[in-house]
Amino acid sequence: MQITNTILMIRPAAFGANEETVATNFFQSTGTKTDPRSVQQAALNEFDNMVELLRQHEINVLVIDDTPIPVKPSAIFPNNWLSTSPEGIVSVFPMYAANRRPEKRDDILKMLAEKFVVQDLQDWSEFEVEGKFLEGTGSMVIDHDNKVIYTCYSPRTDISMLEKFANANKYRAIIFLAIDKNGQPVYHTNVMMTLGEDFAILCEESIEEEWELIAVRQLLESTGHEVIRITKDQMHSFAGNMLQVKNSKGEKFLLMSQTAFDSLTEEQIEELAGRSKLLPIPIPVIEKTEGGSVRCMIAEIFLEKR
Repeated sequence: MQITNTILMIRPAAFGANEETVATNFFQSTGTKTDPRSVQQAALNEFDNMVELLRQHEINVLVIDDTPIPVKPSAIFPNNWLSTSPEGIVSVFPMYAANRRPEKRDDILKMLAEKFVVQDLQDWSEFEVEGKFLEGTGSMVIDHDNKVIYTCYSPRTDISMLEKFANANKYRAIIFLAIDKNGQPVYHTNVMMTLGEDFAILCEESIEEEWELIAVRQLLESTGHEVIRITKDQMHSFAGNMLQVKNSKGEKFLLMSQTAFDSLTEEQIEELAGRSKLLPIPIPVIEKTEGGSVRCMIAEIFLEKR
């Protein structure tokens, strides 16, 4: 099962620019200062609009309210600390920024265990004290059907941690260096790469080592994924940060921000629309403030319902 019909989202209580993440996220805006209450309200409006749009298309969304204390400016991105697998495993990950670690909530894990069949809980948080991080499906783009993990080097992704996770879950990991247009390592793999059932969106320009690019392309193609290329400029417009999901009728949708959609060429739109209904969602404040987009806001639930 590569795409799910159930997703989890966290409604923010204190959304804002996270000073602890900006050093490693060159997609995050460091420009003009805005009133925190205005930013929170704008993000809340964008979040609620996104949930409403998804539900209008019969996509099942579990919405959980962020807790106001402690303040968690990045709580809107649960996919970095939480993931699930078709094998019934819930994983909790070690986080780079100390002020993001309180996002990991036992009540959310308990809710999942009550609503779904959870075979195992893997909590990797203990590695935070060793300075080893692996930020969920931000760090890893996972091919569940073929048991492959695609990962780019980053301060937020420790390779020994990745190997531990891959070995524990019988995945094969392929690791490469991806560079953004500022010459820095791309902070999360899921901003330069999207994996659908039979296609992959990939910023080939960001993988500068030819042998690494060849290895990634060959693995994608050998597992039945047609590669759709995007440019670095499109990557910085979040065109790599998409997610393919199903609704309750089994119809496929490709979720993306309006910014990402607007950056696509007609040819790219045609290629993608042939595989899924495209669903652009406007979240400009969330993108500019925190440097994350639609895919970052979603934790996929692959668990079987009780």
